[in-house]
Amino acid sequence: MKATLMHRHHPARVLAGLLLSLSLGSAWAEMVIIVNPKNPVANMSAEQVSALFLGKSNVMPSGGTAAPVDQLEAGPLYEEFYAKVAGKSSSQVKAAWSRLTFSGKGTPPRALASSVEIRKFVAGNVDAIGYIEKSAADASVKVVLSVN
Repeated sequence: MKATLMHRHHPARVLAGLLLSLSLGSAWAEMVIIVNPKNPVANMSAEQVSALFLGKSNVMPSGGTAAPVDQLEAGPLYEEFYAKVAGKSSSQVKAAWSRLTFSGKGTPPRALASSVEIRKFVAGNVDAIGYIEKSAADASVKVVLSVN
């Protein structure tokens, strides 16, 4: 029986199941990338957002400084954001930031505990950019990208 259980939960099968659920549009929440309403940026591509959150750029498309704010790594949106927007796993994100931090080329985005906290931070900081559940967005922030 042990062999059967181990066979059923083989890592390759688990990975295949995860990939299938991703391709079928799993039950993840719709997510939006938000900026302060005073930020001149009207919309952004996933590539532009990814560059800001992975330390490849610290400048918004409008030329202003970017202050990305992250969800907590253990939070429900963190893994989804990096998978969908940057095409990276959380371990790849950690490795990339470890290299940048070690070489003195950057520090990871500040992490806040919830979408409500991120929305409040972005609403109060012209340079801020964050990601939250679409349902948490309101008139205090501007949506520049929707991620399904």
